[in-house]
Amino acid sequence: MSRQQPQVPVSSPRLLASAIGMAITAGSAGHMVFAAEKTDGKTPDNVISLGATAITGEAQDETTYNVEKASSPKYTAPLIDTPRSVTVVPQQVLKDTGSLNLQDALRTVPGITFGAGEGGNPQGDRPFIRGFDAQGDTYLDGVRDTGSQSREIFAVESIEVSKGPNSAIGGRGAAGGSINLVSKKAHLGDSLDGGFTWGSDQTQRYTFDGNYQFTDTAAGRLNLLSHESNVAGRDSVDYDRWGVAPSLAFGLGTDTRVNLDYYHLESNDTPDSGIPYSIPAGGSAARTKANPDKPNDGGDSSNFYGLNDRDFRKTRVDTATFAIEHDLSDALTIKNTLRHGTSMQDYILTQPDDSKGNVNNGSVWRRANTRVSNTETTTNQTDLFGDVYIAGFKNSFSTGVEYTHEENEKSSYNVNTDTTPGTAAATTNCSPALIGAPSGYNCTSLSNPNPNDPWNGAISRNYAGTDTKANTYALYVFDTLTLSEQWLVNMGLRYDHFDTSYKTFNGSSVTTSKGDDTSEFVTGQFGVVYKPAENGSIYASYATSATPPGNTLGEGSEGNPLGGTPDRNGNLLKSDMEPETTKNYEIGTKWDLLNDRLSVTADIFRTEKDNARVQTNTTTYENAGKTRVQGIELSASGKLTDKWQVFAGYAYMDSEQVDGGDLPANKANDGNELPNTPKNSASLWTTYQVTPRLTIGGGAFYVDDVFGNVANTTMVDSYVRYDAMAAYKLSKNVDLQLNVQNLTDETYYDKAFSTHFANQAAGRTALLSTNFHF
Repeated sequence: MSRQQPQVPVSSPRLLASAIGMAITAGSAGHMVFAAEKTDGKTPDNVISLGATAITGEAQDETTYNVEKASSPKYTAPLIDTPRSVTVVPQQVLKDTGSLNLQDALRTVPGITFGAGEGGNPQGDRPFIRGFDAQGDTYLDGVRDTGSQSREIFAVESIEVSKGPNSAIGGRGAAGGSINLVSKKAHLGDSLDGGFTWGSDQTQRYTFDGNYQFTDTAAGRLNLLSHESNVAGRDSVDYDRWGVAPSLAFGLGTDTRVNLDYYHLESNDTPDSGIPYSIPAGGSAARTKANPDKPNDGGDSSNFYGLNDRDFRKTRVDTATFAIEHDLSDALTIKNTLRHGTSMQDYILTQPDDSKGNVNNGSVWRRANTRVSNTETTTNQTDLFGDVYIAGFKNSFSTGVEYTHEENEKSSYNVNTDTTPGTAAATTNCSPALIGAPSGYNCTSLSNPNPNDPWNGAISRNYAGTDTKANTYALYVFDTLTLSEQWLVNMGLRYDHFDTSYKTFNGSSVTTSKGDDTSEFVTGQFGVVYKPAENGSIYASYATSATPPGNTLGEGSEGNPLGGTPDRNGNLLKSDMEPETTKNYEIGTKWDLLNDRLSVTADIFRTEKDNARVQTNTTTYENAGKTRVQGIELSASGKLTDKWQVFAGYAYMDSEQVDGGDLPANKANDGNELPNTPKNSASLWTTYQVTPRLTIGGGAFYVDDVFGNVANTTMVDSYVRYDAMAAYKLSKNVDLQLNVQNLTDETYYDKAFSTHFANQAAGRTALLSTNFHF
């Protein structure tokens, strides 16, 4: 049987790879001649080069790991005076660590783990920040990036991670924090950066980043990507994606500036089906907290339990942004951002499933998870920000309004696994006698699975599904009030009106159920900052968030799903659930040391969710649950010396389900640790410039034991991963960089699902990059 084709064809990236190569060659030919005559005078003084990119601004060290201010005007003070934990992963860290996607980049930020997708919870990035699921809390240039995605970073300048409840800035959700991707935009000055990376496991990655100034005030920029790779230590898994991100800017350096940006990414992968948990002899029901199940690879960590002829995952993301910004005065600016985006997923993937009495007897049931979904989002956001003096006190403020309309369409495939008539047992259990042909290859061996098994089941589209729509209306205001040189007050307030509705329908498009919900909530933040010195601050802060029913529109794990009391026909009516609310208390200090080259921070926090949705009996839910995460965080970023850089952090998180409700099965978990919340996690990345041409570096990343569920009956062990790099400048325009990730070839798991399986991380991976800069 041939592999099922997706709804929307995905173009081969090989054509794009050729185009990137031609662009690099064509662009570099003229620059090579010109470079012999022009060196430092080539770039205007007001342009900063950040690795492979450039931005317009004040002159500063372009390679530093230290960042002074967040990109969003909603952060109304420099980071040192912002009373909350904010970590910025700059371009140079992305480059030096050899990061290829969002998960690679966030490995450098302790306190963030990743969860696995399944069937109901879609595939894609699922970060947990301070123990809270943040799958729906990713933003692009300050605007929510809706839809489950596996995000690339070829067009990303930096990544900003705000920890602690963040609804005041981002809107609904953000119970543990939020992630903002800062995109690469057109700027004044000409630059051309490109490169190719070849590595182990057939890795081939080509990137192009070209900026051209058309006039004194207009410029264009183009970023291109082609990426193909397998995964070290894993059979059959492969990734194939390409992307293009053009940007135009007009009015640069004037009072009125216009940006037109577009982002397109397509992928065609054979996704990793994961490794099953080890199930006790009594089956899944016999799992205990005292002896939690761990991944069981059957003796070979490369085992792949999927089917090459059946499994696929195709995605497509398109995002168009029109932003206009006008300076009303030297101290006051108004900006309007209009964005429309779509995010599509289409997949059939095999999950090693424990529900068929497998694993403990040496067999694995190949469960098919399927999804066809598309999320469409339109947002208009208007911001007014600047500085004003009231009663002699300086107010750095930002205020705005937002309207967002979101629609999600979700359906699936029919995968008929009863491929051998008369063997109904094959669909209800998975014994060793049914491995292979007797079960139609739906049962495979734990120790020796064959991904090329000739599975011949039937696949067809299932047009039954769910449509979900939502509208957001919001008002917000933020202010940093300067009382004196030593005392600052940071305040933020946001009002949201969020209405959402859904309907389910059968394959004939007949509605089978429907429901809706309207939530109104106010969230805020308040912090006091004391500055004992100009280069340091001590702060105390309080912040809240709200997660209404239907928060992710079915594009993530819904802890507070949309639904209500059924009417006489079984249709779900208006939800009677309130938004879940989270609050955070934090005390911390921030210092810029060594002549402002090195930034160090420390904080103590306590995050509480007070009215989590819990089941009180078989038919009733209430907002009565409570969870808590508390701990400490430390970080350091910047230069210890002119040649020695560091980007490091540590997080300790003590998590607990305080109250799971009255249902005995939930109440039994009271006192347990929260899933995907390691007690200890730490990262250290450092580089040293040995000579003007040679830089060496390395890193260590530690994550403690992680539970997959709140019952604490599934878990993955702690691990330490070591990386190394070396970069050499062949000339002003060409450099080489070697990254070796997971130096010791450690077998570890970086995503734990609540049941069934965990995802194994890549083994030792070597990447050699050749980069061109003009």
